[in-house]
Amino acid sequence: MPGGPQRVMLSYGYWQRRFGGDRAVVGRNILVDSRSREIVGVMPQGFRVLDTDFDLIVPSAFDRGKLILAGFGYHGIGRLKPGMTIAQADADITRMLTIWMDSWTNGPGTNPHFYETWKITPMLRPLKQEVIGNASEVLWAVMATIGLVMLIACANVTNLFLVRVEARQQELAVRAALGAGWARMVRGLLVESVMLGLMAGALGVGIAYGGVRLLQAIGPANLPRLNEISLDARTLAFTVLLSLLSGLLFGVVPALKYAGPRASLALRGVGRTASVSRERHRARNLLVIGQVAMAVVLLVSAGLMIRTFRALRMVDPGFADAAHLQLARISIPDAMVPEPERVLRIQDEILQKLAAVPGVKSTGLVSEMPTEGFDSDWDCIFAQDKVYPDNVMAPLRLYKHISPGFLQTAGTRLVAGREFTWSEVYGLRPVVMISENFARETWGSPEAALGKQLREFSAMPWHEVIGVIQDVRERGVQDKAPEIVYWPPMMEYLFGDKSAQTLRTGTFVIRSERAGTESFLNEVRQAVWSVNSNLPLASVRTMQEVYDKSVARTSFTLVMLGIAGAMALVLGIIGIYGVISYTVSQRQREIGIRLALGAQGGDVLQMVVGHGAKLALAGVAIGIGVAMGLTPLMTSLLFGVTAHDPRTFAAVAGLLIFVALLACYIPARRATLVDPMVALRYE
Repeated sequence: MPGGPQRVMLSYGYWQRRFGGDRAVVGRNILVDSRSREIVGVMPQGFRVLDTDFDLIVPSAFDRGKLILAGFGYHGIGRLKPGMTIAQADADITRMLTIWMDSWTNGPGTNPHFYETWKITPMLRPLKQEVIGNASEVLWAVMATIGLVMLIACANVTNLFLVRVEARQQELAVRAALGAGWARMVRGLLVESVMLGLMAGALGVGIAYGGVRLLQAIGPANLPRLNEISLDARTLAFTVLLSLLSGLLFGVVPALKYAGPRASLALRGVGRTASVSRERHRARNLLVIGQVAMAVVLLVSAGLMIRTFRALRMVDPGFADAAHLQLARISIPDAMVPEPERVLRIQDEILQKLAAVPGVKSTGLVSEMPTEGFDSDWDCIFAQDKVYPDNVMAPLRLYKHISPGFLQTAGTRLVAGREFTWSEVYGLRPVVMISENFARETWGSPEAALGKQLREFSAMPWHEVIGVIQDVRERGVQDKAPEIVYWPPMMEYLFGDKSAQTLRTGTFVIRSERAGTESFLNEVRQAVWSVNSNLPLASVRTMQEVYDKSVARTSFTLVMLGIAGAMALVLGIIGIYGVISYTVSQRQREIGIRLALGAQGGDVLQMVVGHGAKLALAGVAIGIGVAMGLTPLMTSLLFGVTAHDPRTFAAVAGLLIFVALLACYIPARRATLVDPMVALRYE
């Protein structure tokens, strides 16, 4: 309750860092926003507010006598009654909206039902969705990618088993002739394949352990519960099961084919006069085609993500040289400094002290930087020369507060006009700046916007547009730049009150080549504390860290698809080379006869390469068809490129065909060097 006991709870991490885990801390007092608060508890280790780490939890105490409708700055959380659905809860809240508007006011002379023109509706959603967001889309894409790599590996292993068992065909036939039962031979082959599968699984677990460590190192910080990923009993059990099933699956096909009841007949087909039939290689050829097709799907997906990442990097986010922008968030509460103008003078003095730090080029203050993670304010913005019919509201716009010098510091371009001056800010001159897209939408061009007037609500005086700022990707480079209004850091009617108010919490932006270094951060802290030693610095980081976090999931997906694509390419090359090479070795007698009858080496080379090219072309054609059907599922992950981008498809097709031809050339070249007499004596 307002005026009640001031209390606070600590996070486990802050309790350990600040108090060394001392249990006697409960009951002691600490200063929070210049107010003494009693520590009443410590949250358990691992507890977070949704997906956000924290240091302190303070209770929200609302004074009903001072509450108004405007604000919309809080998020609520609730638990549905058993049997209730979100749709039913939305319907209940919809019926309450009129009661809400009748229960509160925005001040004398205001109409609370004005918000009906905003068409406000409930937007309840599961807490899981709020925490995870689109992480499931990213993880499904990664899982599908790894699944395709596994299928390619399976095709390779199956091919190897077919070749291995085929090479032992004579041995199996002799065993059958000596009385070995087909069931016993099949069992022996299956035991071998299962043992190989289990050994491969054990090796895979070791590699996976290192892979998990790598994943945690390169994974995005905003991927929920990334640090909780580990190899547990369920993972190991799944690995053992998968190894057993893989061993059985890979072993049963060649075992039944070459060690089955008809194995004794194979003895008659083994000898010097035996020829290799097309049916003998059909299964391997189909597997190679499948490998190429799956590699196409993977490489197309990876190619689309690479082009997405490149497109994101090409977007101008509205700031420049992010690695050399140091950010630090500072709040000056009412309890510490009640006078608004004094708050502004403290902020101004901090900017001057920071500018004096060696290596600092410029400084500025803003309510929040793009993609920094803090909620921006928004409201209806009215233009003086525009007519707004009854029951039609002015467009909702984001608005921010910036100090003189901020644009230069952030590297944000001024498209037209000029920026604020400190004399205008201290003199409370009614001036404003707007984004380029706002200017074009409202007046047609940035130049036409200069001299026009805006305000937030009817009681506020009109503010003259003195400058137009380039569009800024406020929510991330993948989202459209919103229309933004830029107010001075101190102004009248800032929060609806006629008296001047000042932005009390903002991000100080410092441009320096030393940004991010420990020595520089120490000097920054000392500069701030030289003005007021009670001011803590929060969210101390570079703008590059903020930017990288905003594209972290896209980068993570790109890395995973890139790794999987590289694996698919390597496995595809191995598979194609292995089959073509083995095919050539099986056709040595045929090749020797051709050479003995006068065939040229070039003819043999063309024959072998042509065979590989046909397999590759068939696989590419099938893969492109499958990719055309699957890539639309990635649409939500793409930016600046379509799911059916022809350049990506053409590049992948060309790459795989080239690789397939290259993989065929070596065994084909070796075939041209075969001595006809050696080939004729083959087997």
